Amino acid sequence: MSYGGSMPSDAERAWEALLRTHARLVPIFDREVQRGTGLPLTWYDVLLELNSAGGRMTMGQLAERVVLSRTRVSRLVDELARAGLVAREANPDDGRSAFAVITDDGRRRFREAAPIYLDAIDRELGGPLSRDELRALTEMLEKLAGARAAHRD
Repeated sequence: MSYGGSMPSDAERAWEALLRTHARLVPIFDREVQRGTGLPLTWYDVLLELNSAGGRMTMGQLAERVVLSRTRVSRLVDELARAGLVAREANPDDGRSAFAVITDDGRRRFREAAPIYLDAIDRELGGPLSRDELRALTEMLEKLAGARAAHRD
């Protein structure tokens, strides 16, 4: 991954490994969730975030949580709304924004998909890594996530 012809730094190697791991795992998780429920992983991710937030979020909050552009999240919410899994509600405090709200059917479909997704995570991460390695990886990634949050403040 080095761009200067020299040996990549440890940080560059770590980033490359993280990207490769993400690129390998996301299609596996997507296939598993779709096979088991018919939900694309992107839909599951939106339902997960809405469910975790008590059922509703503004489009901006949702875009931050699912790490997609507001335009892409808006399209996803439209798809989910057509499928009856999410509804849009006007934001009475801000006429320019709307809430995405998980429906009863959306919550049911999320609950059907969750065990499939979690089993795939346990198999793909918990299979090759020991419990101590998983704890260490979690601590490192949480430290990086916290460092990012500290820079935004």
